[in-house]
Amino acid sequence: MAEDEAPFFLSPDETLDSFFNGKLKILQKKEGYRFSIDAVLLGQFVKIRRSEKAIDLGTGCGILPLLLSQTTKACSFVGVEIQKSLADVAVKSVILNCLEDRISILRQDFRKLKTSFPPGSFDVVLSNPPYRKYRTGRINPSPQKAIARHEIKGTLNDLVSIASYLLPHKGRCYFIFPASRTVDLLVALRKGNLEPKRFQFVHPRVGESAKFLLVESVKSSGAELNIMPPLILPP
Repeated sequence: MAEDEAPFFLSPDETLDSFFNGKLKILQKKEGYRFSIDAVLLGQFVKIRRSEKAIDLGTGCGILPLLLSQTTKACSFVGVEIQKSLADVAVKSVILNCLEDRISILRQDFRKLKTSFPPGSFDVVLSNPPYRKYRTGRINPSPQKAIARHEIKGTLNDLVSIASYLLPHKGRCYFIFPASRTVDLLVALRKGNLEPKRFQFVHPRVGESAKFLLVESVKSSGAELNIMPPLILPP
């Protein structure tokens, strides 16, 4: 799509961000939930092969499938988003970038995906899930932000359970989660038959505690964990 066609897609309540020297354009709402560095970090951590199919649970504005469409040769992506306003923006970004042949956006509760896909439908599951347990910390007055940040529309165990369902034997799952909830995540993954195989702590600065944890898990795999060197965010 030509550069001068972009404003056609841009509503007054939306912003347009460019990546990869303008090759990729991503729409977001000015108000409400907007993607942040954690989505970009997960996109850099993920490994997807040419013929594989991936699904992103809680895709928001579609940031992960859109980024990964440029950095991997994956066959196809499905982005699942329960919130209509976010799903609508994701669809617009897919169209804007002429990626309809590779990315599909599904507006649905991820807990109900068993009605849409048979078991083992995807090679890779991705998620940048809500970080906070429901009724812990301050709930954002914006419903869009609250759902994106708190486990209001599904718990960590719900997410891991459906990820395990969607993956075949040896399928891979990628999450980013707060470092403070590392134990919660690792326990949930093993309970869901997703064995952690590779993880990396992300630190905001040298000498500061880790903020995030990136994890790659493999379904029905033996116990062997590779702890990668810590990732220090650039200043």
